[in-house]
Amino acid sequence: MRTEILKIGNLDVEVRFKPIKNLHLSVHPPLGRVTVSSPEFFDLEKVRVYLITKIAWIKREQEKISNQDREAKKLFITRESHHFLGRRYLLNVISAGRSKIVLKHSTIDLYAVENASTLQKQKTMYNWYKIELAKVILKFLSLYSAKMNLPVPVFHIRKMKTKWGSCTTDIGNVWFNIELAKKPKECIEYIVVHEMVHLIERNHNKMFIILMDKYLPNWRLQKRLLNELPL
Repeated sequence: MRTEILKIGNLDVEVRFKPIKNLHLSVHPPLGRVTVSSPEFFDLEKVRVYLITKIAWIKREQEKISNQDREAKKLFITRESHHFLGRRYLLNVISAGRSKIVLKHSTIDLYAVENASTLQKQKTMYNWYKIELAKVILKFLSLYSAKMNLPVPVFHIRKMKTKWGSCTTDIGNVWFNIELAKKPKECIEYIVVHEMVHLIERNHNKMFIILMDKYLPNWRLQKRLLNELPL
């Protein structure tokens, strides 16, 4: 795959040339990054002309993203709001000899050593997020692997700046953004199915849409919910 950066005014667009038939334009949260997937037989000038006709749409999408609610910076203190699987909880910080998380009906109890730093408490929380998110992802991977007649793929969870998930199609590994731990299960399901469909169809083409419709008919609603939640 060949990649070029096309500059139009003050807009930088990443153009990826792939073995596809049509152009696909995307504006990605959280920063409004713009990408185009282009057929390999198009030249860069043809992509430029196409993008010029889409400038107004790109600007509208970037404005929607910039106006989207964003989570306030977390201090990891008692009575602070935190989310887990789409639900809001109040954090309850408790001094203890060792760090751990206990989920209760309306609170997340964060046990931390006395005078633990914000970074230390964040690490405790995200270690717990990773473990709990892995359980949810594995259930969905197992479910849809059976439906798609695929082996359950190896998966990893990490912090990702601009994507909810990604996959390495040649070896069948998938990656998920740890921030998904905060989102409703139906949003996690959408990302799991999206990445698994990529193991069958690499590109965002007509076949990709057909497969998404087949395995997750309401995926558009789940995608919209995910995109409308605070970044």
